[in-house]
Order: sequence, then structure tokens, then C-alpha cells
Amino acid sequence: MDSPISLEKLPMRRSATVSGIDWTRLAEPEARRLRELGFDEGVGIEVLHRARMGGGPIACRIGRMTVALRRAVAGAIHVLPLSPAE
Repeated sequence: MDSPISLEKLPMRRSATVSGIDWTRLAEPEARRLRELGFDEGVGIEVLHRARMGGGPIACRIGRMTVALRRAVAGAIHVLPLSPAE
């Protein structure tokens, strides 16, 4: 298994599991939105798309939803990349 990385650095189309979220880096409305969308430890996630501009949003799949996240929010989410066979 790989080491945890931020969701911001997860390669596109690579499946991962949320290993933790640094709630202290998020404003209360951002944290509440993530909780409402089901972001929590153990949840499967995959980066689908990144904006061409370096600071643009990241689209990711969590469950059956596609969610756009600001880079700063994605940076607060830590994930464990899954092996390609998983």
C-alpha cells in the first residue's frame, strides 16, 4: 500500500480511500458541505478532472456522485491510493 497523500496530488483516474480530513484547514461552511456530501474516513474517491489553470477546481467521484472541490479543500483531504489491482 502507498503512503497517504493529499487529494490534490492524487493522479487522475487512480482510486483511493479517504484516510483523514484536516478539518482545521477548512472554514465551517466548507467542512459542513463535505460532511453532507459523505466525505469521511474509509470512503472511496477518484479524481476525474482538473481545471487547466493550476489553481482551478478538481472534479472527483465519491460514491456515485461527481463533486467539484476547490484546490485548498482538496489539499485538506488525505487519501491512500489503492493498488491498480484493487
